[in-house]
Amino acid sequence: MLKTITFEIGLEELPAHEVHNAVVQVKKIVCNQPGKIFDYEDIKIYATPRRIILNITGVPESIPAKTEEFKGPKAEIAFSDGKPTKAAIGFARGKGLEVDDLTERDGYVYAVKSQPEQKIIDILPELLTSLIDGLNWKKVMRWGDRPEEFARPVRWLLAMFGSDVIDLEYAGVKSSNYTYAHRFLSPGKHEVKDADNLIPLLDKNKVVVDEESRKKIILDQIKDIEKKSGLKADTPQSILSEVTNLCEYPTCMVGEFDKLFLSVPKEIIVDAMLVHQRYFPLFTKNGKLTNKFIVVSNGDAKFEEQIIDGNQRVVAARLYDAKFFYDEDLKHPFEYYVDKLDSVVFQEQLGTMKDKAERIQKIAKFMCDTKDVARASLLCKADLVTSAVVEFTSVQGIMGGYYAKASGENDEVSAAIAEHYMPRFAGDDLPSNDTGKCVAIADKIDTLCGMFAIDMLPTGSSDPFALRRGTIGILNIIRSGFPVSLTEVVKFALSLFDKLEAYDDVMEFILTRTRVMLKDEGLAHESIEAIAVDEPLEFINRAKALDEARKTDAFEDLETAFARANNLRDAKLGTDFDSSIFGPEEKALSSAIDIANKNISKYLKDKDYDSALKELAKLRGPIDDFFEGVMVMDKDETVKNNRLKLLNAFVAVFGGYYGC
Repeated sequence: MLKTITFEIGLEELPAHEVHNAVVQVKKIVCNQPGKIFDYEDIKIYATPRRIILNITGVPESIPAKTEEFKGPKAEIAFSDGKPTKAAIGFARGKGLEVDDLTERDGYVYAVKSQPEQKIIDILPELLTSLIDGLNWKKVMRWGDRPEEFARPVRWLLAMFGSDVIDLEYAGVKSSNYTYAHRFLSPGKHEVKDADNLIPLLDKNKVVVDEESRKKIILDQIKDIEKKSGLKADTPQSILSEVTNLCEYPTCMVGEFDKLFLSVPKEIIVDAMLVHQRYFPLFTKNGKLTNKFIVVSNGDAKFEEQIIDGNQRVVAARLYDAKFFYDEDLKHPFEYYVDKLDSVVFQEQLGTMKDKAERIQKIAKFMCDTKDVARASLLCKADLVTSAVVEFTSVQGIMGGYYAKASGENDEVSAAIAEHYMPRFAGDDLPSNDTGKCVAIADKIDTLCGMFAIDMLPTGSSDPFALRRGTIGILNIIRSGFPVSLTEVVKFALSLFDKLEAYDDVMEFILTRTRVMLKDEGLAHESIEAIAVDEPLEFINRAKALDEARKTDAFEDLETAFARANNLRDAKLGTDFDSSIFGPEEKALSSAIDIANKNISKYLKDKDYDSALKELAKLRGPIDDFFEGVMVMDKDETVKNNRLKLLNAFVAVFGGYYGC
């Protein structure tokens, strides 16, 4: 008869991020383990703030007896003069047996292991206890006088195999067939008569154990609110996932705040609600922020009025703070805050944020020496010391844009300040104007070169200054129609640290990110590795054009022409051939090389990479005629070397495109 194993670890409320982590960890520990010990039909793992549940269905009552035989070394190797050798001892130990337990047959030794029938319920206590011990948490705690450590105190253990209780104990808590449902909506102890009944019983008593189901309930309720109100909720995935794992039975409610606060920049209000309070702000269809918001409650909907009132009081306090800070910040012109950046350390060896702002300005002016760039780069970090940003850190840059506008800066400068952190993540928007793009690159280049200047490079998954992400951001900006020579910018930035010797390392880091980015976009490995130019934008454009060419028939001509010559060339001889001793095929190839060099040089100057590759493909005919008409490895050393020099010149044409 097949039964179900149900194991529930009851806890005080887990942090939201640990709820999903618990599911991931249990899956890693459990999913492969039972299959090695006993058969089962399916495994389900659930978690809420108050419980972690493992459900294994279709488990037999016992593991049948079995005998296993393992063939070992030859008998003559296993024993010498009747005594066991290291080979026999090691073989026996590896199978968990003594040497005397080995048997000999057909000139070999064998290990025979017999396992009697085992009842599943007898092995489960050890397995389930080891599961608890195997969980790792970012932060752990102890409680009472117990030595055990866990994310939160363990309050109950339900462990059942069918209708039988699995006898185990952890942290002084003994297993039983009792669970606890929703703390408010169905408090108290609930008896579970069979392992299959736990999930239905919890569902009946206001506990939605599945994370995705809780998320769907929230989203469905939000859609209903949107439909009734005609408004649109802002539900970023990170906050949605968090509130999903802060409750066991979610109920969405609508609150509101005083319209007075709508005079504050909407980003502060959104930050206060989303980041600080986990409320979802509501917008009009035109994207205008309203004074309404959605609360996801874990309480009793019968007390909606009191729940909303409490949450409105909380958000009002936060918004009063935000308005006060904003009004206080506006009492000074924005440039007033630049000198105060001296009180904020960017990095111990690289100085203060004011030092960084001054470097950003120098780098930005090196790229684009305009009045707007000079102004935006000077002010871009000033909002870091304003009261609003100190309190609401996620609006840095954005508040700078508001303060700059309030201080009389033009739209170009204000937007550049607000957007210079962009792109913050993969898929994020880029700065909307060239001034912002210039300042954004300068900021990211300064951080990159500064870290290389003091040898603080990313290692493995550790990248505290987000150099990899910043570099991808730089590449995306220059690809957006803001061409700039990164090789020159890097040299200039490193000169500010008096560390030009780090240039090669910085460029290799940038080019490595370039290769990774192109690979992620689907470019063939061969197309990426063929290009060896230092300038990242050139690298990208040439690799993409080559990748497209490789999909056409013309690429076969290109590849064949290059391979035939490259296999014979001798780079040590150079390209200084003597055309006076050429025959017709050699003259034709030499002429084709001259034409190709001239045309390709023009195409590369015009950034017309497709035409440059087509020009290379045209060399297929002349090189074929050359090989058919002459013997390259002529007995006459002078003739041979002259032809090899010609081939070197031929290959060099390709090197002009590939950069090698």
